[in-house]
Amino acid sequence: MGWLSLPDPHIPLLIALPSIVLVLFLSIAAFFLEIVRKIGCKHSFERTDASDAFFEDPNSLKKVPCPSIFDNAEKYLSLIVPAYNEEHRLPAALVEMMSYLQKRAAADKSFTYEVLIVDDGSTDKTSKVAFDFVRKYKIDNMRLLLLGRNHGKGEAIRKGMLHSRGELLLMLDADGATNVTDLEKLESQVYATAKNKIDDKSLAESSNDIRPKLSDIEVSVFGSRAHLEKQALATRKWYRNFLMKGFHLVVLFTAGPGIRDTQCGFKMFTRAAAKKLFTNIRLKRWCFDVEIVYLCKRLNIPMIEVSVNWTEIPGSKVRLTSIAHMLFELTLIRLGYGLGIWKIYT
Repeated sequence: MGWLSLPDPHIPLLIALPSIVLVLFLSIAAFFLEIVRKIGCKHSFERTDASDAFFEDPNSLKKVPCPSIFDNAEKYLSLIVPAYNEEHRLPAALVEMMSYLQKRAAADKSFTYEVLIVDDGSTDKTSKVAFDFVRKYKIDNMRLLLLGRNHGKGEAIRKGMLHSRGELLLMLDADGATNVTDLEKLESQVYATAKNKIDDKSLAESSNDIRPKLSDIEVSVFGSRAHLEKQALATRKWYRNFLMKGFHLVVLFTAGPGIRDTQCGFKMFTRAAAKKLFTNIRLKRWCFDVEIVYLCKRLNIPMIEVSVNWTEIPGSKVRLTSIAHMLFELTLIRLGYGLGIWKIYT
């Protein structure tokens, strides 16, 4: 009498495996879609939020009302500096900024400026350091916006942009990695692009001076470290290069071609461009830069990439784990805009 063959115990698992994979896929998709939906709902309330009602003047102890990006420009240039636990790196950067700005203002009486520091919920003495500078340079030229808790670099910049007064708005990092004088490279590209967008009649009426027109023309100029890529590849560890190359490919898939270095923290916008971009932006942390590129394309805002001088400053907050968070945010961009859940306001 032959032996009876017993059924393979793995067969039920193999049969159920496609269902398990499908359930897992649907669960992940539902998770992402719920996050996208929540971000969209929250953005509808925050889009033009002016809840930060005032700046504190450390000299007079009076409260200065916050301006709005929807107001007419009062300054020529606004510098927006996001800061999170930057008590050690911020002072040198601010000294360099103010030295440049004061020299330029002394040479050109029409040059007006403001530096807007946005403290993104720092737990060190960043706010004290910033207030010392505000006290020294006066609140008309330097202001500190306190967010109360940490939101992320993207949100800090968004708040700064929404409460700035400049015709041109420049975001730059608190570590001073990029020479502030390089803003003139970005500025010249703004003018060159703006001139191309002004017809001959308007140009003649403005006596070849387009400065009064700048706040009404949509232009964005991105500082770039792409020319330093070979040097960076040679000095970074192999796995960091592998991760960064992979990240760049995902960025290319998300935002499309056109900008080689989306992550450089040195970008300039005209007031009209900033108004559209920063009332639409949703991401609050790592990949808001990629979202800006995506929005520029969707809103037909010209983008120009300009090489800038850049130096590695110790104390970077970017970690290998940040790559995972970046990929997560890039997925949100694709889902949010791709499925039409995130509306673009014009």
